[in-house]
Amino acid sequence: MKSRLPRLATRAIILAEGRLLLVNAYAGRRSDLWCAPGGGVEPGRSLPDNLIREVHEECGFDITVGPLALVNEFHDPRTGFHQVDLFFRCTITGGRLDPGWADPSKVVHTRRFFAQEELQAIRLKPDSLPRIAFGADGPAHYDPLEVIVQ
Repeated sequence: MKSRLPRLATRAIILAEGRLLLVNAYAGRRSDLWCAPGGGVEPGRSLPDNLIREVHEECGFDITVGPLALVNEFHDPRTGFHQVDLFFRCTITGGRLDPGWADPSKVVHTRRFFAQEELQAIRLKPDSLPRIAFGADGPAHYDPLEVIVQ
């Protein structure tokens, strides 16, 4: 296995009317795993600028990016893939959830808001996301390295 640098990604924690925005980002609908919207960081752009771009591409929302809330990392020991996700609290400033919206990368196929009690019935990563999303603001939380789940 060849050593690889970790991939850096930004993710948005967006609550609207007490519900958390999540996406299914598995092309071909090959997984039922949900996650916060966001994605890989492009070099030369700030973390907030990358997150604003990703949320717009995946969901059609304009956002403002607030404080860092969670750092999560995962890896695939078989391939050497390692990703560090930085989750920021964000606020929607424009757009709406449109079922006709199409992710230009064709990765995100479903997006929706979930009430806190609905999260127990879905597969979601990271496990700490509901606690962080619906918890009080405070210092950023760190989730230790875990094996990737698909």
